[in-house]
Amino acid sequence: MLAEVSALLAPLAAAIGYSSYKARRFEQTYPNIGELTDVGGYRMNAVHIKRPEHADLPALVFIHGASGNLLDQVVAFRAALEGRAEMLFVDRPGHGYSERGGPENAVPSGQADAIARLMEARGIERAIIVGHSFGGAITATFGLRHPEKTSGLLFLAPATHPWPGGIDWYYHVATAPVVGWLFNHAIVVPLGLSRLERGTLNVFRPNPRPLDYIEKTGPSLVLRPRTFRNNAADFKRLLAYLKEQSPLYSQITAPTVIITGDSDEIVWEHLHSRGLARDIAGSELITVRGVGHKPDYLATDVAIAAMEKIAGKPSDLQAIARRAEERLAAASRDRTSLPSLEPGAPRGHDPSSGNAIERLA
Repeated sequence: MLAEVSALLAPLAAAIGYSSYKARRFEQTYPNIGELTDVGGYRMNAVHIKRPEHADLPALVFIHGASGNLLDQVVAFRAALEGRAEMLFVDRPGHGYSERGGPENAVPSGQADAIARLMEARGIERAIIVGHSFGGAITATFGLRHPEKTSGLLFLAPATHPWPGGIDWYYHVATAPVVGWLFNHAIVVPLGLSRLERGTLNVFRPNPRPLDYIEKTGPSLVLRPRTFRNNAADFKRLLAYLKEQSPLYSQITAPTVIITGDSDEIVWEHLHSRGLARDIAGSELITVRGVGHKPDYLATDVAIAAMEKIAGKPSDLQAIARRAEERLAAASRDRTSLPSLEPGAPRGHDPSSGNAIERLA
């Protein structure tokens, strides 16, 4: 009997050991580039770019999507906005290198409040809040709960409304008692690594994923057991939360721009982005044809123009979006290799102007 038990436990122990080893390697490969700040009993991690002398934009706070971390938005926006604004790139509670905090942080309201406290600790009174995907739910909540801290809202392929159906099975398993611990510590790493390539390709589809996206943005950090469980808990609570909160969006008064692709198969454009534009009076919806779930990377120029418009600068966002579509179409015809994220590489900057990795629809 003892031999049989040992034969069953040995592979499990080996899997747990392997996952623990790989989790340490993920952190060695993607060390923390931010700074931890106490926000009331736990610490939030963020990269804070202080206000430059000649800033021409308000402060900007960036909120990443599901299964992500602050590197995703740092890579998309930091270089393009350097010298123009104070910037705060946030690891959401329980993601990246931020600590989780209490159970209130399993819903967007708790995370929005944590970000508001982080802004206070960093001396940021008001900011344009920029949220991608799952971060869009937190951005909307921030606009509702902290209007005095909100200069404007920019939604990028946001997840903001209830959707038909449910969530993937592994989110339920990951949050289950006992079985969830075993799943997160023994199965998630090998399963996630086997799906990492396909998952990140799916997030960009139908557009090409930059060759060095995985190398630059550290998506494997979500496979660490505690982080994966936090991510799963976020997903499990989101649908019920949005059913309660989305009817309140009409109370949002901050200047708002929503940017989405018409080919987004992760977060449905017709449900979320159009719904948000319908619900927030005076908001502007920009639909970039041919773009999937990553307008932050594929239409970075449109997003920056939206920040400028929110800040009060005149800007024809529809015209800029059409130019972005022409640029993307030309790149698709001419491309012989996938784009790079190296500084200076063309990837959505018009000079004239989150699968197991992330799945919600």
